[in-house]
Amino acid sequence: MIRQVMFDRIKQAAALLHEGKLVAFPTETVYGLGADAMNEAAVSRIFQVKKRPYNHPVIVHLADINELADWAIDISPFAYQLAKAFWPGPLSILLKKQPHVLDVVTAGAATIGLRMPHHPVAQALLKEFGSGIAAPSANRFTHISPTTAQAVYEELGGAVDLILDGGACEVGLESTIIDLSCEQPIILRPGMITAKAIAEVLNMRLIVTHQDAPVTRAPGMHHVHYAPETKTTILETSEINLFLQALQLEELPIALVVWSSFSAPFPANVHVIPMPTSASSYAHDLYQTLRSLDTGYYKQIVIENTPMHVEWEAIRDRLYKASGSS
Repeated sequence: MIRQVMFDRIKQAAALLHEGKLVAFPTETVYGLGADAMNEAAVSRIFQVKKRPYNHPVIVHLADINELADWAIDISPFAYQLAKAFWPGPLSILLKKQPHVLDVVTAGAATIGLRMPHHPVAQALLKEFGSGIAAPSANRFTHISPTTAQAVYEELGGAVDLILDGGACEVGLESTIIDLSCEQPIILRPGMITAKAIAEVLNMRLIVTHQDAPVTRAPGMHHVHYAPETKTTILETSEINLFLQALQLEELPIALVVWSSFSAPFPANVHVIPMPTSASSYAHDLYQTLRSLDTGYYKQIVIENTPMHVEWEAIRDRLYKASGSS
């Protein structure tokens, strides 16, 4: 339930959006940096504040499934199937855009990403605003996405006209993005709604891209993204002990993020951070953990790679991008 004080803030936020201002707001995935998707100057300011290249499109958030046709044409029946199954929720759908959609939103592409967030504050804001809100994650380009209002403030500070504090994000990773602008559905960015779950709804096999899609197709396609400023390395479980044995004094201290159990003692100045063993809990904690470690004056953050199971696919994607790995 949203209390009256939050409703008042939401009304204030909607008014600011109508004035062309920027509002950061919570979704179930991460906090978004929102602007009126029909206001070119306002959307351009998102890019300026984030220092985001203009060839990276932004997703437009909607209040209702029925708004799909306001923003997209030639809407695939698959889109309505998935929207009914997963909206509101962490799934973004790429479709051919309506002619009126601003090029700054789509990076000049003929497609637009749309989603309907689940967070009650996001839903209330969208209904109060009455139109689509363009909103990438509320952080500087390539940096760690924020999952709390405090993290938004630390990233962007006074450059945001209003930050709506809706608590910590439930999911913690960005939405799954599926391209339905062509005959063959393609997952462009994995998320916690898995390819398996989507395939079961559509009753068909899916193509999943792996780092080779152009950045202009969808957000998060840059090879370095969601990244700490501290050097970050991903290691398989079998590589960790040898890595630690080879460390030189000048390479310490390091943070070692693990999800499995290790019986061997760790060297001094190796700070071990145990992570949850369930994918959903790990995803929830990941960005806040990395953000905390990034302020810890470590020479390096070393992360144990996660299992190959389908439910961990989005987490592995974010870890690879955080470290610049392919």
